[in-house]
Amino acid sequence: MDDHAHDHDHPHDHGHAGHNHAGHGGHGGHVHAPASFGAAFAIGITLNLAYVAGEAIYGVLAGSLALLADAGHNLGDVLGLAAAWLAAGLGRRLPSSRFTYGLRRSSILSALFNAVVLLVVTGGVAWEAIRRLLHPEPVAGTIVMIVAGVGILVNGSTALLFMSGAKSDLNLRAAFLHMASDAATAAAVVVAGLLIMMTGWLRIDPVVSLLVGLVIVIGTWSLLRQSLDLALDAVPPGIDPAEVMRYLRALPGVSEVHDLHIWGMSTTETALTAHLVRPGLPPDDALLHDAAAMLARKYGIGHATFQVESGEDGHGCALAPASVV
Repeated sequence: MDDHAHDHDHPHDHGHAGHNHAGHGGHGGHVHAPASFGAAFAIGITLNLAYVAGEAIYGVLAGSLALLADAGHNLGDVLGLAAAWLAAGLGRRLPSSRFTYGLRRSSILSALFNAVVLLVVTGGVAWEAIRRLLHPEPVAGTIVMIVAGVGILVNGSTALLFMSGAKSDLNLRAAFLHMASDAATAAAVVVAGLLIMMTGWLRIDPVVSLLVGLVIVIGTWSLLRQSLDLALDAVPPGIDPAEVMRYLRALPGVSEVHDLHIWGMSTTETALTAHLVRPGLPPDDALLHDAAAMLARKYGIGHATFQVESGEDGHGCALAPASVV
């Protein structure tokens, strides 16, 4: 355990709980991906970049907006894979005098950037799809089916690379689900090509493009909202602040808890600070250690800092009111 004092405007006892890294939402602790997943990221990104390039080229040659829409979607997921890989590397960098938490927050910025880019790209594709609904253009259905069929193999294979880590790591689970959904989307594009060949109805292509765009917007909207919440220091999903407050107030000797803050240090790590008032009691390192361990185990809060106050010196804590940050 690492104990040190925090400067404040009146005398009291201080304590800092140990740093225990855990994931959001009380998933039993954050498990860092083994080094072998670096190869999985590299293979997945390479395969998908090659496929995105081929899909975009054949989408233009075939005049298929559905292929172009799916290429845009896949490009966004490549950016997501790259950001997750980069953020994992940056998150392992040690804190410095300038970045005292290290660079963990880069994962939040990456998620926010990817969400904005995906929405902009999808908006452009939707605009073109509406234009083609009004003015249909020829589409090479066979090329659409072949290219999208390759996409099922590429995206499905990439998803399998992350399957073994999907149960224990939230980032790997997101990568797996993204690639699996891409495989399903490619399957929908295959169906569109088949229907065009069977019916000759050219409007099927922009209709499928709009449906793909809708799926992207639904998924991206959630990503945008969650990344914005984390960027604004919102309490991560799955953690009830009132329940955490009740737990801290129930600690032995604690008469009051104030200045409680819970926020995401990254997309996988949560931090907490709180003032604990323990009148007439000496410092208790074991209590702080046990409290930090419980917060990590039950709520997924892996970086807890407690300031312990006696509350008996006649000077109220300036940060006690809930309205004061």
